Formats: sequence, structure tokens, C-alpha cells
Amino acid sequence: MILIRHGCSLADSLAASMFRDRKRQFVDQLGWDVPVVAGQYEIDQYDGSDAHYLIAADADGGHAGSMRLLPTIHPHLLADHFAGLCDGEIPCGPHVMEITRLCLPSRLGRDGRRAVRNRLISAMVDHALQSRVSVLTGVVTAVFRETVLAMGWRAAPLGPARNHQGSSIGAFRVDIDPDTPALLAATGIYAPDTIAAAAATTAELA
Repeated sequence: MILIRHGCSLADSLAASMFRDRKRQFVDQLGWDVPVVAGQYEIDQYDGSDAHYLIAADADGGHAGSMRLLPTIHPHLLADHFAGLCDGEIPCGPHVMEITRLCLPSRLGRDGRRAVRNRLISAMVDHALQSRVSVLTGVVTAVFRETVLAMGWRAAPLGPARNHQGSSIGAFRVDIDPDTPALLAATGIYAPDTIAAAAATTAELA
């Protein structure tokens, strides 16, 4: 099941293992120049009580995959760092959230990573509908953006892909409505009831 956290604390063992895996993926494997706390946790200025975390737990209660959603009424990556990827206005408002930090540990293998990704997307869509969020945005590599746009939901690029620190990246938007689960189910991505009951909690980073 997917657990939802509003804010995360390092005192929470699941959250701590998520931040460790984020460091392994984004810093050790991908070489991102992002903050690392205590030499083992990838935590940036957007990690806090405003962020929503969707976390897949493994059988031992450890991190098996996660993503972060940022309310766009607060500072977020697209507006702060990647506004040049949008040809028009940056989507923002109480009905818009930004998808960031999709973390899928390499130890899961290709099939395992895809399965966890699909569960996280399913939970993200259900969480968006429950939260009255109708638009999701994100910034990804140009190659992965093509995958996102082809998932079956109503999605579109926000502008052409551009070079950023040696990589081609692009921004996208996804429109979320009651038809979205069925659209994603038709392509084998969506599954219902992935969110753990009474999973939403609030915590502060410490």
C-alpha cells in the first residue's frame, strides 16, 4: 500500500529510508548537485510541512519507492528554477500540485520499479481527486516526458525540451478529472485502492 505523509520527519524510519534512497538515486547514481544532510539524506528546501509524500513500503516496512507533491501556492521547482521551460504562464494555484522526486530504487529491478511506479501514480491520482487537485505539473528528462505523455491520461508539454546542465529536460502538465483512473487503467497503469487507510499524517523534518 501507499502511505501519505504531509511533511516528513527523520524520526520516522520509513521517511528516513526514503531520504537515504533519494540520496543514492539522485546524488550517487545521477550526480545531481543537491543538498545532502548528515552525509546520507537528500533533503532540499522544498522538503517540509507543505510537501505531500507518497511512499510505498516494502514487507519489512522500509522504503520501496516514493514521490513528492508540492502545492504550487508555495515555492516550487518549476516556478523557482525552470520557468524557462514554459512557453506560457506557469500553472499554479490551489488546484495545482507539482510532481517531484520520483524515487524508484535500483535494487527493485526493472519490473519491480515499474510496478511500484504504477502504484505510486495510481495513489497520486486518487490523492489528487480527493484533494480537489485538477492539474499536476512536473519537470523531467525529455525522454521520460515522452513516457509520461503517452501513459493515457490527458497530458501535454508546457514548452519544448531544453538543455540544462548537459541534459535535455522538459516540463509537462497533466489534467486530472474523474475519468483519469479509467484512462490510465486502459493502459495498464492504474489500480484502485492503493492508498493505505488512515495513512495521511503530518510531521516536521528534524
